[in-house]
Amino acid sequence: MERPIIRDTMLLMKKAAPAGKEDIPAAIDLRDTLLAHSADCAGLAANMIGVNKSIIAFFAAGVPVVMLNPRITAHSAESFETEEGCLSLSGVRRTVRYRQITVEYQDLLMKKRRAVYSGYTAQVIQHETDHLNGILI
Repeated sequence: MERPIIRDTMLLMKKAAPAGKEDIPAAIDLRDTLLAHSADCAGLAANMIGVNKSIIAFFAAGVPVVMLNPRITAHSAESFETEEGCLSLSGVRRTVRYRQITVEYQDLLMKKRRAVYSGYTAQVIQHETDHLNGILI
């Protein structure tokens, strides 16, 4: 089910709580909301739909991916400056991102996973995990 996008910065700046099996319906709603905004959004964090849980959804090669409790465990030495926008905020802001990251997370079946991402997808994951930590760019 698509949910409305939250724009309240006080809510967005709260650190997310760990997600559990009971949060899978919210994770599916997050994916559905991402799909509904696919024309203007590359990723979402659960707090952007009013759920303060550690869940993100993003597109990888055009396919929606959902991660519960994502944790960036490694990154490349190489970083770059870029400008990013956010569906919850107006305008764009400068930030620094790593070119490649390793992420450990749980999938929608709560199975532990580990994946390496680079380029734009890595950038999106870093943006969304910042949201989970209450960081707004």
